[in-house]
Amino acid sequence: MGPCVVLLCSLFGVLLGQGAEQISIEDCCKDGQKHGTDNKDCASLPLISESTTCRIVQEQCCVTVLEDVKCTTGINMAKDQGACDTLFTNTCETTKTTKMCCDCCLLGKAAQENGLPCDHNLSVGYQCGLVSRACCVDGAADNQTTPTAETKIPNTDETNGNGDNSVLSDLCHGKCAQRCVGNDTCACFTGYKLKPDGKSCDDINECLLGASNCRGGERCINTEGSFRCQREVSCGTGYELTDTNNCKDIDECETGIHNCGREFECQNTQGSFRCVPKVKCGVGFIQDALGSCIDINECVSQTGPCHRGQVCINTVGSYICQRNSVNCGRGYHLNDDGTRCLDIDECKGPEKVCGGHGCINLLGSYRCECEAGYIFNSITRVCEDINECRHYPGRLCAHKCENTLGSYKCSCTTGFKLAGDGRNCDDLNECDSNPCSQECANVYGSYQCYCRRGYQLSDMDGLTCEDIDECALPTGGHICAYRCHNTPGSFHCSCPINGYTLAPNARSCQDVDECVTGTHTCTENQSCFNIQGGFRCLSFDCPTNYRRVGETMARLQLSDTIRCMKTCQPNDVACVLDPTHSVSHTFISLPTFREFTRPEEIVFLRTTVPAYGSYHLGSYDVKFDILEGNVENAFDIMKRIENGMYVGVVRQVKPLIGPLSTVLKLSMRNLSNQGDSGQNIINVHVYVSEFWF
Repeated sequence: MGPCVVLLCSLFGVLLGQGAEQISIEDCCKDGQKHGTDNKDCASLPLISESTTCRIVQEQCCVTVLEDVKCTTGINMAKDQGACDTLFTNTCETTKTTKMCCDCCLLGKAAQENGLPCDHNLSVGYQCGLVSRACCVDGAADNQTTPTAETKIPNTDETNGNGDNSVLSDLCHGKCAQRCVGNDTCACFTGYKLKPDGKSCDDINECLLGASNCRGGERCINTEGSFRCQREVSCGTGYELTDTNNCKDIDECETGIHNCGREFECQNTQGSFRCVPKVKCGVGFIQDALGSCIDINECVSQTGPCHRGQVCINTVGSYICQRNSVNCGRGYHLNDDGTRCLDIDECKGPEKVCGGHGCINLLGSYRCECEAGYIFNSITRVCEDINECRHYPGRLCAHKCENTLGSYKCSCTTGFKLAGDGRNCDDLNECDSNPCSQECANVYGSYQCYCRRGYQLSDMDGLTCEDIDECALPTGGHICAYRCHNTPGSFHCSCPINGYTLAPNARSCQDVDECVTGTHTCTENQSCFNIQGGFRCLSFDCPTNYRRVGETMARLQLSDTIRCMKTCQPNDVACVLDPTHSVSHTFISLPTFREFTRPEEIVFLRTTVPAYGSYHLGSYDVKFDILEGNVENAFDIMKRIENGMYVGVVRQVKPLIGPLSTVLKLSMRNLSNQGDSGQNIINVHVYVSEFWF
């Protein structure tokens, strides 16, 4: 045995060396057996290792399990049906093993029935011989499960009860693993089979060969040299499993595990128990689950307790039978002698059953002939109105449908009137009834009110035209120059009473030149100067040693200037030394600016002094100053050059609110490289109007 052990260890080493996960050969065989048990294809097994040896072991173990399953199927068919005819019609390759085991089992059963020995010497093959012997032995044995943990199949080859085989073993020269039967021939104990080497023994799987005597509901479990039967399904509630693998009823009453109350006695049943009341009920009563006695309704629980023509009436604990009286159904009444039922003619009765509709009497009933627009209700047996509007929606009326008793009527929505056919709707011209206060325009199904210019439609009713107060609009302050007066449907503008008149555009105010129209009050010695919104009567006298240039004008304009030139008397040294050469008066009228955004240039003082003097003539300059009358410092004066000459420009730099008047006293001094050569005084009479126009 030494070389064999070394070879087996070498095989294990090769397998473990090839697998990356160190999978043993037993694991490879178990995986193949599992797939064979699941009836899977052994030719395409999922490999659990890259080892070729593992793959071979997987396939062979899988094939062995499949072959055992197929063989067991054939053995069971031979035992149950006693024939293998159905397998002849199937030529599938997978049924060959099943048919072989079925036929070999029938051979073993035939040997047992004919009294032939189970160990025959027919050359039927190794596996067929094992199956034939197993079926032969199984037929001869008692088909009962022994009380032992394992069941043994009897073996007629056993020499004695204790298995002493020392003499025969010597005849075989010690080569047999278990038994020697003489003539250098080896045999095996019960539950084993001789291997092809003729010396070793292998365990017989009685479960796969169908050689067990397990009963229905028990599962065969193979053991070394034998097998055992194990119950597959539990005994269930109320039973317990005995040592002999049988189910025994549990006596709940004896063990005291019942739940019967004090008023009940425990009575054991198969798999359960019953609680029987201690108090017994009399005849006509039955006990409920709580032990109370309840009356039995014999009229219901019994079939026909009374004779024909009698009615059953239940009583407490019993019942009585009474003679049955004639009971006519609905629509019938009893005749005078009380023996027959006659039809009632509901149509002739005092009650108008059809409510004015036609009535037709029927046996035991009646039927109403309903008028148009009604339908007969077979349940309430009255004529009910047909709601045509609901039954024919949108098909009877163009707009709205209103149901009436026996009919219907159409109506139109607002803005329409019913047409002549009573179904369609025509547009209603609401403007014929003058719903609007001013203008009306008819539209389909409605109308629209309009207003004339200067009016707007009321938000309250949409019919009345209300006057638009143009003066109150956000732009009302700019409609009229002075004041706006609202009128129904329009407005008009007005100007201040004195000094203005309304312009041709009826919105602006224009100044009235009283000096031109002759409406002033100036005398002959005064000059009239027109200002915005009025006039001024002006008269000027020249100071001493000054004389007026030109005559007095009756009307002064913006460009007019009154000039007084210095004229000294002979030997008047003071006059000669006075630096002022002339005194002038000029006039300007200004509005009250509503928006003053930048300085306004109002007066220009032009000189004849060149801005660029020559070397021979010398250099000259002019200096402008405001000496008096600069109210609120609203004015300034600046110098600039125009056309090569110096010009003094008087500007209004701040807004002034009229009416206001002031006299700006301006000084224009001529300067040379030899000193001050004198000055001229200009008096600017400024009149600021109350208004902006």
